[in-house]
Amino acid sequence: MFEYSLLLVFPAAMAFAAMMDLFTMTIPNRISLVLLGSFLVVAPLTGMAWEQFGLHIATAFGMLAFGILLFALGYVGGGDAKLLAVATLWIGPHFLLQYVAMATILGGVLSLMILTYRGIMPPLWLTRQKWAMRLHEPQVGVPYGLALSAAALWVFPTTAWFAAVAA
Repeated sequence: MFEYSLLLVFPAAMAFAAMMDLFTMTIPNRISLVLLGSFLVVAPLTGMAWEQFGLHIATAFGMLAFGILLFALGYVGGGDAKLLAVATLWIGPHFLLQYVAMATILGGVLSLMILTYRGIMPPLWLTRQKWAMRLHEPQVGVPYGLALSAAALWVFPTTAWFAAVAA
């Protein structure tokens, strides 16, 4: 039963990553390390087969390589690339397409919202918030960790992790 409570680490860490990215435009390495370490502990405890474990690892490495490419091209930050990889580690290969599609859709919506926000005068109460004014600056990027986290939280309940809990 203890191993199932460990499944809460993923949603909590993803929510924390989203908030860190929104408020600071950084995703600390410790979040990715916690997600990696907790996966390595939880997967065997929940009875994940070694073949599945290997597929999750391989998928995460593939997405890390893709994230590094996006980072090198200047499309995402380094924290986003690492978060993409560890989120994929938990999501796994069977739900990868759903995750990537949802992250793309939510990232597009987030980008449109920020562009709209940048085109208006922020309310007075937001002008006193450093993070809100940073998002208003055109040269600042989009906190894509929000979209990556939201997509992960959307897809996570459909994964095998919850099938294991229900069994």
